[in-house]
Amino acid sequence: MKRYEHGLVLGKFYPPHAGHHHLVRTAQDRCERLTVLVCAASVESVPLADRVAWMREIHPDVTVVGAVDDTHMDANDPAVWDAHMAVFRAAVPERVDVVFTSEAYGEELGRRFGADSLLVDPDRTLFPVSGTAVRKDPVGCWDFLQPPVRAALARRVVVLGAESTGTTTLARALAAHYRARGGVWARTGYVAEYGREYSEDKLADLRGRWPGAAWEDVTFTTGDFPLIARTQNDREEAAARAGSPVLFCDTDSFATTVWHERYVGGRNPLVEEIADRVDHHLWLLTDHEGVAFEDDGLRDGEELRPWMTDRFRAELTRTGRRFIEMTGPPETRLAAAVAAVDELLATGWDFAAPLPEKR
Repeated sequence: MKRYEHGLVLGKFYPPHAGHHHLVRTAQDRCERLTVLVCAASVESVPLADRVAWMREIHPDVTVVGAVDDTHMDANDPAVWDAHMAVFRAAVPERVDVVFTSEAYGEELGRRFGADSLLVDPDRTLFPVSGTAVRKDPVGCWDFLQPPVRAALARRVVVLGAESTGTTTLARALAAHYRARGGVWARTGYVAEYGREYSEDKLADLRGRWPGAAWEDVTFTTGDFPLIARTQNDREEAAARAGSPVLFCDTDSFATTVWHERYVGGRNPLVEEIADRVDHHLWLLTDHEGVAFEDDGLRDGEELRPWMTDRFRAELTRTGRRFIEMTGPPETRLAAAVAAVDELLATGWDFAAPLPEKR
């Protein structure tokens, strides 16, 4: 089997899926060096930088470069080919010995590069998936996606509220409800509140130095909260990579901005910046009315619950986040939450249409 010095794989990778990765790995096995060229059009809704980052993570041993290509595809128009090749050559100026594709245009692409052309699984028999199929039905194609793409597409639902308002109970119940649907949903993730773990560690550390310490003896500084927010984000990311098309979070880094007000007073711009780095899609605000306060050893703010509910509501509204309020008994809250999440999932992912193609 002939081995090549430098091979090329190019595509939109909008988004990348198992068929793309099979193409890249097949090409890598035949070449000393492989370049993957990610071409994105300005009209598309997944940024070029994201696609390049995903491909670099999934294929760390190949060279991945990106280019903006706003010319539509027409395999029968020489002028269109010339426009594409100008983009390709600018992105990959070195000699190309072979191009790998799963498309009929591969032969002409190879000719224009002065390279061999090898066709890989053109009928999609090994991986029956396409970018069009993923954009149309991400849930149905979920198992063809790699962890970074899953993390980017997962709908993230946050349950937040004042102390002892049922946030943990509702978040866990939601995760269990969707896992019970089976199939791809069986991997639905739940992310616990890191702030609580951090608080437990603070209390344990204090008791190690002062055995009689109680929760009211624990103090927080403004520097605690960026760490809490970053760790919450990191744990969400890990869960989203391994999970289903929906992820349930018991609070989030945005909620940490209000907890900072609660324990320190005022705002922390760094926490707010960290909170804005993650795209969440729906917040469920648990009301304190009708929920008995339970002191579990890490709570002392029963009288602050109305204030915190108001602050969460005000900040969710001010920042334009999509939220609904959870009221009534637990079963009513769960039913309302499931309806809201189902509505979120039913809206789909709204990928922008790529440029038209003629082949």
